[in-house]
Amino acid sequence: MSFPVPAPAKLNRYLGVLGRRPDGFHEVELVTTVLAQVPELCDTLTWEPHHRLELRLEGPTSEGLVADESNLVLKAWRLVESYVGRPCPARLILHKRIPHGAGLGGGSSDAAAALKLANQCLALELPQEVLLAFGAELGSDVPLFLLGGTVHGTGRGEKVRAIGAPSLPPLLLVHPRLHQPTAGVYGALARTGLPGTQALADPGQAPWHNDLEAPAIEVNPALAGIRETLRATGGDPLLCGSGSAWAARYASVESRDSALATLTGSHPEWGCWAV
Repeated sequence: MSFPVPAPAKLNRYLGVLGRRPDGFHEVELVTTVLAQVPELCDTLTWEPHHRLELRLEGPTSEGLVADESNLVLKAWRLVESYVGRPCPARLILHKRIPHGAGLGGGSSDAAAALKLANQCLALELPQEVLLAFGAELGSDVPLFLLGGTVHGTGRGEKVRAIGAPSLPPLLLVHPRLHQPTAGVYGALARTGLPGTQALADPGQAPWHNDLEAPAIEVNPALAGIRETLRATGGDPLLCGSGSAWAARYASVESRDSALATLTGSHPEWGCWAV
């Protein structure tokens, strides 16, 4: 017997940095859509009965990841164990498809999947507010994956609510096979100064914008070349989170598909996905 739970990627349609907090984090505002409709960019976490807790990693993007207690999946499971006051042995099998260091939220999505899986397989019936509190403890992006759909996030990003938002336009997600550490991008932001962004009046009508794009390019200038390549195909590119993946929106499905064919031919080393 086994139970699989999907762990999809996410797209920040909007990311504004509002200020620096006393705790060292940044106050941000996010409008994020969980990309449940892109199976090629969806991890899968599976539960199997076992005599002890064990995590196995597999899949095309699992290389370089570790299955020890630093992994967010095990951290999430340990939080549940602490809450219920007993060990919860299981074999957890994480099949990775989301590239890490891409700004697509793979690790956070995996943690949210672990919380959902524990709640389901252990018949805990934990209320959503408990799961969201666990998610906020694990990482700023984890709660949004617990909600799904399109989410408005504030604070560090962990204070979330579901919102209505316009449908996504035809998109290409492009991963240039670069790993971009988030901490380095926020470090560059601290050096260059905060952008002075104000809170959104209507998150449901947020612009296509990311305050981390400029500092990310400062850290890794190669990202600018990828942006220009996407612009040359007719796309309007936006950096995904702190990078290194980009989302480019297009005027039509036909122009998006034409760009996909062009990029697949000219940059076969990139990961490219139509949304």
